[in-house]
Amino acid sequence: MRLRETALPGVLLVEPVVHRDERGFFLEVYHSGKFAAQGLEVAFVQDNHSQSRRGTLRGLHTQTADPQGKLVRCTEGEIFDVAVDVRRGSPTFGRWFGTVLSAESFLQLWIPPDFAHGFCVLSERAQVQYKCTTLYRPEADLSIAWNDPEIAIEWPLARPILSDKDAGASSLAELGDRLPRWRG
Repeated sequence: MRLRETALPGVLLVEPVVHRDERGFFLEVYHSGKFAAQGLEVAFVQDNHSQSRRGTLRGLHTQTADPQGKLVRCTEGEIFDVAVDVRRGSPTFGRWFGTVLSAESFLQLWIPPDFAHGFCVLSERAQVQYKCTTLYRPEADLSIAWNDPEIAIEWPLARPILSDKDAGASSLAELGDRLPRWRG
């Protein structure tokens, strides 16, 4: 298992070792000792699983209290997965990193606490699973507009299918003091 830095400090690509043979494949999705040996010590308390159709965009989401670190993987199909630094005062505030995750590549994306997360589905159908470092708290949920021009994510689709919550999300400017503060 290898953890690779991305253009956004703290956001990591996780490349598991995949053992393949005539029967199929086997891999470790997460191994606390191997993560810790590479400088990432995390404990997960919740696993989530979603299934979505082509064109669906979920996000951008974060929590204002007990922020979640997330280890994201696509187990069916293909998605464009995005992390956004929404920490007020951070030198990378408003910057984003996106990558394609697929069932074929086995790549995973580590998104640290206080970053926003979202993804869109590129295949006919996709299943996404992610491990979280804290429990989901609906009262602390914060939705950021997927098309906020201050962030300017280069999504690979023009008109996504959105939930009511995501369609009504606010921009970074509108959220202001509700966004987490960088603890540098």
